[in-house]
Amino acid sequence: MFDKPAVDPNERPAYLALADELIRYDTTSSRSNLGLIEAIRDRLRAHHMEALLIYDKDGQKANLFATLPAFNGETNGGVVLSGHTDVVPVTGQNWSSDPFDPVIRGDRLYGRGSCDMKGFIAVTLGLLPEFQKRPLREPLHFAFSFDEEVGCLGAPLLLAELAERGIRPTGCIVGEPTSMRPVVAHKGNNAYRCCVKGVAAHSSRTPSGVNAIEYAARLICRIRDTADALRRNGPFDHAFDVPFSTAQTGLIKGGVAINTIPEDCEFFFEYRNLPSEDPERLLEQVARYARENLEPEMREVSATAAISFEKVGTTLSLDSAEQAAITRLVRTLCNDFATRKVTYGTEAGLFARAGISTVICGPGSIDDAHKADESVELSQLAECDQFLRRVLDTLTAP
Repeated sequence: MFDKPAVDPNERPAYLALADELIRYDTTSSRSNLGLIEAIRDRLRAHHMEALLIYDKDGQKANLFATLPAFNGETNGGVVLSGHTDVVPVTGQNWSSDPFDPVIRGDRLYGRGSCDMKGFIAVTLGLLPEFQKRPLREPLHFAFSFDEEVGCLGAPLLLAELAERGIRPTGCIVGEPTSMRPVVAHKGNNAYRCCVKGVAAHSSRTPSGVNAIEYAARLICRIRDTADALRRNGPFDHAFDVPFSTAQTGLIKGGVAINTIPEDCEFFFEYRNLPSEDPERLLEQVARYARENLEPEMREVSATAAISFEKVGTTLSLDSAEQAAITRLVRTLCNDFATRKVTYGTEAGLFARAGISTVICGPGSIDDAHKADESVELSQLAECDQFLRRVLDTLTAP
C-alpha cells in the first residue's frame, strides 16, 4: 500500500488531522516545544477556552493547563487528561519515511510521537466540541507538559503553579501508551552522575598518581554487585515483568591517553525502584562505599582526590490506590480489572505525589515507542476516542 498523508478531515476523524498537525512539530526534547504549545493554545481559544502557559526558566519551553469548568462554574475537583509534548530523538534511526511527516500505512499511523504520546493529545483535542456540549457536573482539565523524556522536568513546574493558584483536581488519567488498558503502578527511575577526581601522572609512575578510571570501575562493580543482590534477594513484586528493583551503569568517559594516568572519570548510573523501595537507598550505599573505602586510599596519594555524586534526573514511582475513584472509574470504563504494573516511568507519580489520584491509560503499545517507524494502530486511537467519550458521560450532569 502506498503512503498516504495522514490528513483528510472530510473522510477521517478529527483526531487524525490533529495527530498529523502535532507530529509535524519537531518537539525533540533538545528543542523548543513552543510552536506546538501555542498551536494548542490557539485551538483552545477558538473554542473559547483560555490556557495557562507555564514556561521554563529560559522561556523556550512551556507547559499548558486549561480547564473546562463544571456547569456551575466550579473549577476545582474533576479529572485531568495529561500528556507530554516532547519526543525522543530520531538520530541514527533508519526510518522508512520522514519521522515528522506522518503517514498512514495499512492500519497504522507512523511518525515520531504518534504512539508516545501525541496520538492521545490529538484525541483529547478532537473531542473539545463534544466536551463543550455537555453540562459537566465536574470540571475537565487538560495538562500538556514539556521534557518528560529527559527526566520529567516540566510537570513539577506545572503542578507547583496549580498548587499556588489553589487548583485542586481530584483525579488524573495519563495517556501514555498502555494498549488502552489501565496501569496502576510503575517503577521510579533515578539517574545519577558520579565524578571521580584523581591525580594525573606518567603511566610509568603509577604510585604518584590516582587513577580515576580504576576507582570509577570499582564503584561500577559495586553498583553491579548491588544489582545482582536485588535480583537474588528482592524485595519482589511479581505484578511487574521485572519483579525487583534494578541498577545499571549506562555512560562513562575519562582519560586522555593510554600512557597517562587519568585524572578525571565521569559515569552515569540509574536505579529503577519498586514503589515500595526508597529510591535513595542505592545512592547512599554507593556513596558510603566511596567515602569509607575508596577516598581514604586516594587521599593517601593526594588530599585533592575526591568522589562526588549528583542526581541528574528522577521519575517518581506510581502505586495507585485501588480504592481511588479514578482507578475504579478507568477499570470500569475499560472493563479491565487486572492488576497491571510496568517498568517504564511516566509523570503519573508526580501527579500522585501532588495529591491527585492517578492512573495510566492510553492508545498504542510501549513496544512501538522510541524506535524507528514509531506507530500507533488506528483502532487504538478509535478506542481511546470511545473511552474518553465514556469518561465524559460519567462527568455529565443528569
